[in-house]
Amino acid sequence: MIKKITLNIFGMHCASCAANIENALKKEPGIISININYANEKALLEIDDSKINVQKIQEKIIELGYKSEQEKMEHQGHGYHSHADVEKKSEINKLKNQFIFSLILGLPLIYIAMGDLLGLPIPTFFENYLIYIEFILATAVIIVCFKIWIQGFKALFRFQPDMDSLVFIGTATAYFYSLIVSIISLTNKNFQMSELYYESSVFILIFITLGDYLETITKGKTSDAIKKLIGLSPKETTIIKNNQEIKIKTQDVEVNDIILIRPGEKIPVDGIITKGFSTIDEKAITGESIPVEKKQGDKIIAGTINKAGSFQFQATKVGNDTMLSQIIRIVEQAMGSKAPIQELADKVSFYFVPVVIIVAIIALIIWLIAGHTLAFSITIFVAVLIVACPCALGLATPVAVMMGTGLAASNGILIRSGKALEIANKINMIVFDKTGTLTLGKLKVQNIIQNPKHDFSIEQITKIASSIAQFSNHPISKAIIDYARSKQIKLDEFNNFKEIQGKGVIAFCPTHDLPALVGNTKMLADQGLDTTWADSINKKYAHKGIVVFVGHHDKEVMGAIIIADEIRKETPDVISKFKKMGIKIAMITGDNKETANNIAQQIGIDEISAEILPQDKLQEIKNLQQQGNVVAMVGDGINDAPALAQANLGIALGSGTDVAIETGEIILIKNDLRDVLKAIDLSSYTLKKIKQGLFWAFIYNIIGIPIAAGILYPFTGWLLSPMIAAAAMAFSSVSVVLNALLMKGYKNK
Repeated sequence: MIKKITLNIFGMHCASCAANIENALKKEPGIISININYANEKALLEIDDSKINVQKIQEKIIELGYKSEQEKMEHQGHGYHSHADVEKKSEINKLKNQFIFSLILGLPLIYIAMGDLLGLPIPTFFENYLIYIEFILATAVIIVCFKIWIQGFKALFRFQPDMDSLVFIGTATAYFYSLIVSIISLTNKNFQMSELYYESSVFILIFITLGDYLETITKGKTSDAIKKLIGLSPKETTIIKNNQEIKIKTQDVEVNDIILIRPGEKIPVDGIITKGFSTIDEKAITGESIPVEKKQGDKIIAGTINKAGSFQFQATKVGNDTMLSQIIRIVEQAMGSKAPIQELADKVSFYFVPVVIIVAIIALIIWLIAGHTLAFSITIFVAVLIVACPCALGLATPVAVMMGTGLAASNGILIRSGKALEIANKINMIVFDKTGTLTLGKLKVQNIIQNPKHDFSIEQITKIASSIAQFSNHPISKAIIDYARSKQIKLDEFNNFKEIQGKGVIAFCPTHDLPALVGNTKMLADQGLDTTWADSINKKYAHKGIVVFVGHHDKEVMGAIIIADEIRKETPDVISKFKKMGIKIAMITGDNKETANNIAQQIGIDEISAEILPQDKLQEIKNLQQQGNVVAMVGDGINDAPALAQANLGIALGSGTDVAIETGEIILIKNDLRDVLKAIDLSSYTLKKIKQGLFWAFIYNIIGIPIAAGILYPFTGWLLSPMIAAAAMAFSSVSVVLNALLMKGYKNK
């Protein structure tokens, strides 16, 4: 059986760690796919559990030198709390303490090393013991940071070197070289203090620890969106049972429970209001800033906040089935996914550390052959190892994807993957479904036409039509009733109602003592009414929507009502903006050509495919792709699902069917077409940040490594100090994360 699992992985210190684990697990039978995200320290796996289980995967990860746990969420406090959060806080505290202790121990050593250069005095008492003091302080710092050495050595021993391996080789080389020189110096009066490199080892470890600490903190900030979503769930819920109020844990709420909500409280689960009226702030879920009025029969969403009024509602979805839980799952999966652009960085990261070690060794040998001292050559060797930074390469894409998907979620847009973000930037054609997408999917009276042969007013026509329609559940009848209510027209009492499928409705009118009807021309003909005027109206207005007629048996046809699906108010503006961006727009619909052309004309779409059967929508998308288009499909119905799946990018409206939502790669929770614009703009912005991060990561290494190798020395006499290399390396990965964090200031154009 194919199964998807998520593991939290602890102990990864760079992108090479993630690449090593990923490549090792790929070889295990039963693992179908694996994606390890270094930024959020999660592994998303698809496995065949008949061949491999979670325990075996975890054992393999332990063999590789890391720890893992299957992600399980436990209800605690005002939301969901995972063991990974506890581990993360513990790791941050350990790194903080490690940095503080290493800094306290290292500062005297740095003072001793830099004293001569800066003209700082050294107490006479210590002058004869400086070698011993430096050795003791350096050893103490190494003990504090010994975990880096252990991890670096283990990775080397497994022939899977990572960032810690570079630090281990560099600092161990500087330390043991200094130790040997120290021992020799005890019998050599010509010894020069400048030949010791204890301070280099210490300074490097201090900066590496500081870099790890800052990186861990900043990486945590990229998942703030998830934490905010998780925090939307209240700890306790008040349910009504046997006419009594009972407080229970939210996780214990069951479907059909009646829940009481007071002003200021969070909605714990999804449901339908059964009693009361209120205004609810849905911003956290839909991104809509204006609170929404809710009444009996309206749906409410878990995680939203009741602003005014108390009400009761019936739970319809609880636990993992609520929209909030689904959103959290989708956003987490998206944050853990990889964009195609990351493949290059992953390949580079995998080979990066071994290549850097080789470059460092070659540089050491070349400078020795060139006649330079061992101390000089070791300085270059250490600088090359320390300046290299695979972390920046590994972080550039995932942190930007995490920020982009988090930003989108806070704006009511769910992006399922990093791949979707990248494809959205390449779209050159958008295909819209009509009903429920470009339109509201709700019929509305557009016009009422009086028959000039009779003296019935528009109000009379509406009154008779709605009095008959009140007995029917047909969408056309509902549209007529809604129109009558909006005009505050009081309905008459009709009786002997009869609905004739595909034709219309008929009922007896006591006021006029005769039957009246609402229907199409077939209904008129069946009831013996003259259809001459009706046929002319039908011919004239059929392209604008559905035409129904209102008639009395003795008065023939009183008038006509034009009913059409209402166009979303934002649709014309959205279409216009996409055209200005140079994106081609098309509409695919199963509706007749006249209606489709009428809608297209009103909103500015030129390319139309009408009377398309659901099964043929997919082929229409294929045809457009074969013409060289990168196609996004926007839809909401079951019949749109195949087309959404076939399109390069499927965008589903949140009000649509579950099938459409599951198929779409981007989901618009608010059902606002302006969010299609926002999703594409946000995708472009995220991709820009990814490219910026990768550019600086590559440039840093491309420039930093040759400089550390001494390429400038023959021309300028300048050599990169291992201490400066350590500071630059620590800053590079942190700067990539900070660049992604700047995305918090994103504003849609």
